Amino acid sequence: MADLTTEPTQTSSCCSAAAQQTCCDPSEKAACCEQSAVGLTCGCSAGKTSEADIRETVRARYADAARALTADHPASCGCSTLNSRNRRGSEVFGPVLYDHEQTAGATADSIQGSLGCGVPTAVADLKPGETVLDLGSGAGADVLISARRVAPSGRAIGLDMTDEMLELARANAKTAGVENVEFLKGYMEEMPLADGSVDVVISNCVINLSGDKPKVIAEAARVLRRGGRFAVSDVIAEPDMDERTRADMAAWTGCIAGALTEAQFRDSLTHAGFENVEINRTHQVHEHAAAAIIRARKPLN
Repeated sequence: MADLTTEPTQTSSCCSAAAQQTCCDPSEKAACCEQSAVGLTCGCSAGKTSEADIRETVRARYADAARALTADHPASCGCSTLNSRNRRGSEVFGPVLYDHEQTAGATADSIQGSLGCGVPTAVADLKPGETVLDLGSGAGADVLISARRVAPSGRAIGLDMTDEMLELARANAKTAGVENVEFLKGYMEEMPLADGSVDVVISNCVINLSGDKPKVIAEAARVLRRGGRFAVSDVIAEPDMDERTRADMAAWTGCIAGALTEAQFRDSLTHAGFENVEINRTHQVHEHAAAAIIRARKPLN
């Protein structure tokens, strides 16, 4: 997940028209716009946890993010560039997290378009001949990096629900001259892939954007082959986070339902049938949340 907070320049257009329909109830519209004037991301309600509401809000925001990454298509929300810093001013999301040695195969534009909180390809231990699935593939950086590592006989698949991001990723793949890639439109909760069809599932701070995170993890287990690997970057919430803090975090990170705690993530992986679960925190992204690398394996039997 990227930190999708923006600095609004117009109180009436902080979110796209579609996103405004899910940010606030009709009775809250006035307060919503009033809150956006002080930078609270449209005054999005932390109580809005409908999966459909969350999905549409995320889709609209990532569509705007894709437009902002394209020079001749500025973001439609009238906002400045996406914020990749925490409240102390440190860079905690985006391209700054990639070392030059980790980006072979990706274009500069795809790396610049990264909105993630880590580098899952650095810990996925990819091998030639494998099939890799990247959930919420965005501008395509991790897909292109993966494609190079599994070449020549392997392939990398990017899954994203946002047309604008898919268009951007395909353009980046064409520029890179990479052919062993495929970008599919679909939802993480309903992956359009066959059972046991991939060797590795990665994602870069995207699972926390889902309104049904355990379902995403169960779907990852379904599409993985026996012995397949799960290696993602994501946000982990502190276990003692109260509702007021969670609402603040939701406002800061862009109208999302909130991250899982480490225990919840571990339980979801175990319930989905994964073993050898490892959760290693990398850096703080909020006073009460940290980025982490989460790895697990699907049993051989």
